[in-house]
Parts: sequence; C-alpha cells; structure tokens
Amino acid sequence: MTRRQLFNLLSAIGLGGATARTAAAPAAPAARSDRLELPAAEWRRRLTPAQYAVLRDEGTERPYTSPLNNEKRAGSYHCAGCELPLFSHESKFDSGTGWPSFHTALPGAVATRTDFKMILPRTEYHCARCDGHQGHVFDDGPRPSGKRYCNNGVALRFVAATA
Repeated sequence: MTRRQLFNLLSAIGLGGATARTAAAPAAPAARSDRLELPAAEWRRRLTPAQYAVLRDEGTERPYTSPLNNEKRAGSYHCAGCELPLFSHESKFDSGTGWPSFHTALPGAVATRTDFKMILPRTEYHCARCDGHQGHVFDDGPRPSGKRYCNNGVALRFVAATA
C-alpha cells in the first residue's frame, strides 16, 4: 500500500480529518509587508465553518468533495482566507487523490513547515500572507517540479481569467 492509498483510506474512515494546530512545528513568520493577522473571532466571522476548520484549525476536508477537483477553466486559485493568489490553472493536475493538486505554487505564495500529525513527517504548507492551512506537499508530482501540492478545495477560491 502506498502512502497516498493509506492516507486516502484513513481519510475515508475519518482518521485523517481535523487535526490539532499544536502538533506541527510553528512556521517562521513570513517576511511580507501585507501580512494579515486577525483574532479568531474575526476569522470565524469571515469564513464558513468548513473554511475555518481547514484554514485556522488545520483540518482536512473529505476527499472527492470539492467542486474544484473538476475545475478546468483558465484562471487562478486564491487563498479563501485572504485572497492571495496561490496557484495558476497551468500547474493544476489530476492526482487521483480526491483533492485539487498543483505541481508549482506561485512565487512567495506559500510557506512550509514539518507536520508530525500522522506520525511520519510530512511537509505542510500555508498561505504566506494569512498563515491559512492549505494542505501538504509531496515529492510524487509531475514535471517540471516533481511536487504535488495536495490542497483542500475549501481553502481555495477559483478566479476565472477574463477574456
């Protein structure tokens, strides 16, 4: 069984779901002049309960539930918390995992840290502006990067390109 198959199985039976924020090493503060830090009450006001669970509490949505899995139009994928563009449609691919996946993040868009919540270390990534949890990045993606940014769809907002 591959790591991807194991994670899909654990997610399907509810063991890969919401996780505690304290289980990961803290991220170094991003060196951004547009950093967005809000109190929890303001995040709760701005986000849906599902978005809050993922972006602020580092939860994981169930696989195959995001409409963004099937999004094929030209455009960009923005952080649902602060609207920072994170990915271009050109880097999106079907990973078969049930979550929107990308091979390359936009420059300066994400910050990473090591996550030990599933016992084995994984690389977790967050929006570089608001520190909203997006997902995990793995080394089994396609060229040109070889990376797979496995993103929670609820943590993204798709912005279609204008003609």
